[in-house]
Amino acid sequence: MKIKFAILLITIGFFSCSKTEKTILEAKSPNSEVAISFNINNEGRPFYTVQFNNKTVVDTSYLGFEFKDAPAFNKNFIIKSTTASTFNETWQMPWGEQLDVVNHYNELKVELQEKTSPERFLNIVFKVYDDGIGFRYEFPKQARLKGDIFITEEHTEFNLTEDYKTFWIPGDWDIYEHLYNTTKLSEIDALKYANHANLAQTYIPENAVNTPVTMVGSDGTHLSFHEASLVDYSGMTLKVDTENLNLVSNLVGSENTDYKVKRTMPFNTPWRTIQIADNAPDLIESKLIVNLNEPNKLGDVSWFKPMKYTGIWWEMHLGKSSWDYGMTQDMSTWTDGGKSNGTHGANTENVKRFIDFSAKNNMGGVLVEGWNTGWEHWIGFEDREGVFDFVTPYPDYDIDEVVRYGKEKGVDIIMHHETSAATETYNKQQDTAYALMQKYGMHTVKSGYVGKILPKGEYHHGQYMVNNYNNAAIKAAKYEVAVNAHEPIKATGLRRTYPNIISREGLRGQEFNAWATDGGNPPEHLPIVAFTRMLSGPIDFTPGIFNIKFDEYKKDNQVNTTIAQQLALYVVIYSPVQMAADLVEHYEANPEPLQFIKDVGVDWETTKVLNGEVGDYVTIARKERGTGNWFVGGITDEKARTVDLTFDFLDENQEYEVVIYKDGENAHWDNNPLDISIEKIEIKKDSKLSVKLAEGGGFAISLKKK
Repeated sequence: MKIKFAILLITIGFFSCSKTEKTILEAKSPNSEVAISFNINNEGRPFYTVQFNNKTVVDTSYLGFEFKDAPAFNKNFIIKSTTASTFNETWQMPWGEQLDVVNHYNELKVELQEKTSPERFLNIVFKVYDDGIGFRYEFPKQARLKGDIFITEEHTEFNLTEDYKTFWIPGDWDIYEHLYNTTKLSEIDALKYANHANLAQTYIPENAVNTPVTMVGSDGTHLSFHEASLVDYSGMTLKVDTENLNLVSNLVGSENTDYKVKRTMPFNTPWRTIQIADNAPDLIESKLIVNLNEPNKLGDVSWFKPMKYTGIWWEMHLGKSSWDYGMTQDMSTWTDGGKSNGTHGANTENVKRFIDFSAKNNMGGVLVEGWNTGWEHWIGFEDREGVFDFVTPYPDYDIDEVVRYGKEKGVDIIMHHETSAATETYNKQQDTAYALMQKYGMHTVKSGYVGKILPKGEYHHGQYMVNNYNNAAIKAAKYEVAVNAHEPIKATGLRRTYPNIISREGLRGQEFNAWATDGGNPPEHLPIVAFTRMLSGPIDFTPGIFNIKFDEYKKDNQVNTTIAQQLALYVVIYSPVQMAADLVEHYEANPEPLQFIKDVGVDWETTKVLNGEVGDYVTIARKERGTGNWFVGGITDEKARTVDLTFDFLDENQEYEVVIYKDGENAHWDNNPLDISIEKIEIKKDSKLSVKLAEGGGFAISLKKK
């Protein structure tokens, strides 16, 4: 129910400034701990401030736009009118971290008009929640501004009041797959600290950061900056002024245009968001990003079932097999594409082996990469348009038989569409490719966009590709297909509006541990990711590697965690699709830790973050939908530590069958990663437990109702 009112939300004051009266507008969160103030200065420049617990955390920050062939939208404004309202609802996620989501905010809408010609209109809408704020620009229908609008830059400022400890990746226009850096805000240097395994595939034009970027203040204030509902617009990076501790929006552009965004009047921008808390766990529990998106437009999506899955994937990263039907095992030379080299992974027999394993071990699907023709020329070639065929399998992959066998065993086949960033090829074939999936009853596709975007001059995070990613998912829904995108645009909560957008990559994933020349993801990586990238939405991280060292394949690479942490990731790093990523033989050799992957849920009724500090450690408990079973996961960085747990979230007078999987006494992510202790313990609602985590370690607990 939405209620309009003016007295409770807006505080209007008048003061003399250069003989001109100014109006100060303020809106507070429902609990009054978060507040925004809005005003215009003597030049008519609009600005806002943000207060948290009566302390200014974002000081005078100006707002505006620059246009192609039109005067800038940044000054000479007057406040034409204001509207205040409140909104409070509880909506349900069809799948997600929790079932019920409270969407409670107070809103302030400010309508501005230029006081000089051409006297155009601009609205700014603020929504103030207990866990932060979102605001966006609205370009209303008007005679003075119509037709197509060409935005050359958006100037949204976040002027900070402290040199925050900041967790960030560079503002790369092409890829998010960088390690996170931890520096003071004043020490951010995007080019110096850019640490991607292949910088030749990235573009970092400014000293900017990608979002979400998370900060921790000296008094424990936690801030995370991002955006919500990114639709028909360029992705936003944040340019950093290290001297003045200021962030300003820097939209991703294109080499093909002299503007960054083209929109047709009227329109709204994405929401600019600040998640605010006085502790780290509350950042993860925040639902600000999804709440700022529109409600479900697809209706019933019960055809998508959250699941665990296995697949033809990790073996290619190890070099055991290849994606390509005619590629040599070391992928350094080429053989005749008409004849298999014997290392092609996506063959019928191999896929059936994964189906058998999945059926036996409570895995709902099998991902098959490298099944379709085109992999001989998918990357490293200047012209990749027309390379992939998304309906034609290689000769050794009998798709009819594989699907039939999977259905017999109760296991779905997960389709794979690697576009090689050749967008026009994919766009032309999408309907045919999705129709093939619909024919076979396949409801999940993993898409990939590796390489430089074609057409040339476009970037992964610009408006052209934002529309490509979104349109692919919207079209997929018509065929009852859910999309798990890799090399994606950032998550901005659109999973609420289009709940067939189920997961995505958008970070340095598990595969970097298999081949990165920089040593792979360090132990601190995921304790940072949980408080940065994961705030934006689900992550297809592909956990569950048991063969940590894999020396028989690659002596210079390994996974930089303990095996206990690999189990914990099924709870800590959220996704409605969770891969058991290792090879079948490595699971079959380790049935005891495999039991946790068999048991762990993937769709949750409730999520509680029990403790954590950004970049150090985190412990999360989740209650499975339908069963009422709980699962707990905890991970740490390169430092060993002991965490204390209470279990007051459990049901009263309920007994649970409890198994804890934790680091062994001598466990260490590098020296002894396979040392694991598994034991049955007694836990009730009033229980307390201390768990020791090794360096780079973790623990997982299953609590199944008796």
